[in-house]
Amino acid sequence: MKNSMYFIFIVPLLTLLSINLQAQDFVYKPTNPAFGGDTFNHSWLMSSAQAQNQFKDDGRSAYGVEDDPVKSFADDLNRLVLSQLSRKLIEEQFGEGGLQDGTYLLGDYQIVVNSGGGGITVGITDLISGTQTTVEVPYF
Repeated sequence: MKNSMYFIFIVPLLTLLSINLQAQDFVYKPTNPAFGGDTFNHSWLMSSAQAQNQFKDDGRSAYGVEDDPVKSFADDLNRLVLSQLSRKLIEEQFGEGGLQDGTYLLGDYQIVVNSGGGGITVGITDLISGTQTTVEVPYF
């Protein structure tokens, strides 16, 4: 009985050891077509990404600007009018030469203009609240 027990264990063990085993190399193949994967995976990856997207589309583009072309045109027109108006106001207040060095009083604001080697420095002081803002415009 001992011999039969050995026979039951030894024969299968020797059989397994004598078999010539073969394996293949692991080869990495990317899934994403942007990295060399199969181009047919594009639609599956896109639908998977859209299913996981937690952000809702609020009608704005990626830069936070409205996608509505009419509203965009109206905003551009407003900016253009305000730009022309501010240019006209500066020309009337400071002359055709623009800002010259000195101190100016405009309503509740005191504006100090200084020219230096690096550019023009404009200091704006609110005479009521006392807050100050300095703007430096460099020469190019």
